[in-house]
Amino acid sequence: MRDLQGLLARLFDVVMIVGGAAVASQIRFEYIEAHAYSIAFVAFAAAFSLALFPGFGVYQSWRGRSKLQLACQVSLGWLVVQGCALALMFSLHRLDYVSRLWFAYWTAMSGGLMIAGRLVTHAVLAHMRHKGLNLHLVAIVGCGKHCDSMVRKIDRSTDSGFRASAAFNASPETMRLNTRVPVFEDYDAFVNYVRTQNVHEVWLALPLSQERMILRFVNEFRDDLVNVRFIPDVRSLALFESGMTDLLGVPAINLVASPLSASAMLQKELFDRVFALAAIIAVAPLLIGIALAIKLTSRGPVFFTQRRKGADGRVFTIYKFRSMRMHTEQAGVLQQATRNDPRVTRVGAFLRRTSLDELPQFFNVLRGDMSVVGPRPHALEHDDLYQKVVSGYIHRYRIKPGITGWAQVNGFRGETDRIEKMEGRVAHDLYYLGNWSFGLDMRIIAATIFKGLRHTNAY
Repeated sequence: MRDLQGLLARLFDVVMIVGGAAVASQIRFEYIEAHAYSIAFVAFAAAFSLALFPGFGVYQSWRGRSKLQLACQVSLGWLVVQGCALALMFSLHRLDYVSRLWFAYWTAMSGGLMIAGRLVTHAVLAHMRHKGLNLHLVAIVGCGKHCDSMVRKIDRSTDSGFRASAAFNASPETMRLNTRVPVFEDYDAFVNYVRTQNVHEVWLALPLSQERMILRFVNEFRDDLVNVRFIPDVRSLALFESGMTDLLGVPAINLVASPLSASAMLQKELFDRVFALAAIIAVAPLLIGIALAIKLTSRGPVFFTQRRKGADGRVFTIYKFRSMRMHTEQAGVLQQATRNDPRVTRVGAFLRRTSLDELPQFFNVLRGDMSVVGPRPHALEHDDLYQKVVSGYIHRYRIKPGITGWAQVNGFRGETDRIEKMEGRVAHDLYYLGNWSFGLDMRIIAATIFKGLRHTNAY
């Protein structure tokens, strides 16, 4: 059944890609364009979608996944597919024969159809599950708050297709379970309930110390058609929300490690390069105008460069438009810009208020030193200071620093004259690391554009 669903999903995507191209031709040319180069373009895109979509998780089971995450994965995968198809057409010297407007219509149309089809299917399944159809009953084995929280999460996710039906208290002598579902303390009664009530899943929400209990349930249901899943309680150990990774073919739980998977990092990297290139092309006249304004109003270079730390602590050179007059810093001491700082030029003051001085960092993104969204990089002197006094500061280096970030759009930008300001910034950076998604990046970019370009703390 799962293979058939995957085949149907792939067939649906190919049909939407071809259908979107046909509708785009009707809109652009008022008839179905059958130019050989356009047909080849569509064929390349369909082939790339079959090859690349699985890597973006497009064909994974939807049960328990959010609609926003699903739409973001399809959007990102489709944009990458179109980028690859564009590159192939360019390498074959056939891109000039393709209508740019048709390509834009096609990309938007097919992407919208693929997302809409999934959302409609998602909505139909959610309606069925609300009616009690297509459900997986779940029995939870646990102790304390972790077990209670798992039941509440299932209850909140009514369209996930899971329903909590019972719980087994693994430590009745030390704590009680406060859940709406029947709670068992007798092992045999619980096992009988699972087998007689058509329970599909047994989730072991247990701490790592409960190894004997885990093995007991695994052995008990080894010969039953019941999915037994281990959801370890590692809240006291893990820095971020625990994630799974594959090490040499062996599953491993991340306790203190980057919470972003390899596929997530690849998605972020691909988006960064495409977005940075598009941004540089779009704002090229503005970059030239700012460079001329700086050169004509003050002595010195157009760009300010400084050494900063990036992913894994690697040092790189960051680019910004120069906003201060040329001056000499005391060795080993870095003075941050303050309100009404006499070193800031008139043009520089405008650039800093509007964050336009940060635009050259898109070149850092293209070079692979930075990301569009991530923790803001600090001067090396500040890194050495705050790493010693701010808990969790070192973990900002687990991903590439960003031009903008979750801390910045929440007001933590500009001068950090008090340790509390840096603690707040780091807390937001760690939240971003632990809750990253493509959708969150889009929210941050939108907030930066619409409300983050001007801020009272930027001077």
